[in-house]
Amino acid sequence: MVTFLRGWLLTLLLLLAPMTHAEGVDIVQAHLESTDEGVKLSATFAFDLNRGLEDAITHGLPLYFTTEIELTRPRWYWFDEKAISESQTIRLSYNVLTRQYHAAILGRLQQSFSSLDDALSLIRRPSRWLVAENSALKSGAVYSVAVRMRLDVAQLAKPFQVNAINNADWRLSSDWKNFLYKAE
Repeated sequence: MVTFLRGWLLTLLLLLAPMTHAEGVDIVQAHLESTDEGVKLSATFAFDLNRGLEDAITHGLPLYFTTEIELTRPRWYWFDEKAISESQTIRLSYNVLTRQYHAAILGRLQQSFSSLDDALSLIRRPSRWLVAENSALKSGAVYSVAVRMRLDVAQLAKPFQVNAINNADWRLSSDWKNFLYKAE
């Protein structure tokens, strides 16, 4: 009887485990701010790496997280005008010798962290990112904004891309979050 109960409890835990682990990325907040430098995106993402992704990073495979933003202006007489289409990629890696995690915004900033959670905080709450100069948007016009963040498997080495396509552990992405922005 005890063996039966243990088996039943183990089966129940295995069935409930997928429901308790969040799949994908949630966009907690995203908005545009007009500054003297231009229009900046402020966003917060919520996600956790699954065991497969954590193992990959600790074994030296860098992960790339790409945030994409699109601003379109609706037009009644033609297709919507795509005013801005930008992306920013953050590379997350682990150095086994120094036991440090490195998060780098490609082309700009690189920081070292002692824990994976600290490194992920840069990805979950990236610094305000300049997406457009003030002159790129028409003052007073209302733009439809779409933002998403995803694990970019296209930047992995080719052998890992094949594995990532066939493995659900590597599908980490948010849905597009849409909102309106009035240019100043």
